[in-house]
Amino acid sequence: METPILNDHNKAEYPPMHTAEHILNQTMVRMFGCQRSNNAHIERKKSKINYELTAQPTAEQVEEIARRVNEVIDAHLPVSYEFVSRNEVPAEVSLERLPDEASDTLRLVRVGDYDVCACIGTHVENTSEIGRFHINSTSWKEGQFRIVFKLV
Repeated sequence: METPILNDHNKAEYPPMHTAEHILNQTMVRMFGCQRSNNAHIERKKSKINYELTAQPTAEQVEEIARRVNEVIDAHLPVSYEFVSRNEVPAEVSLERLPDEASDTLRLVRVGDYDVCACIGTHVENTSEIGRFHINSTSWKEGQFRIVFKLV
């Protein structure tokens, strides 16, 4: 099979941080029933990410988010890729935020059996390469829950 031609990607992510973002997104979906992040700024030293929630998470829930993300990282899950056409995308993968100009062939990124989403970014090969996930701070404003995090 020929390697599909995907859309250009305008950003070179730091693979450990970007892969941690995938795990955090799935953790938030599982814990709060929300959508994946609607706004993220992922950088090498520190990242921030926003979620639309109906209520502000408690301090205990914030601790649980970090615990669950680190549990997934510690499971040493493989990160793999699969190329599919739009009509072959599994039901659990939302294409709602896919840009209109995205190609017909999409790359799905799987973090073990924990997460799958369409993504053209860069990732680690195994979650063991991520390091420790740490939440620096959180904030809440008008239904937007922000998490500022780093890897240590």
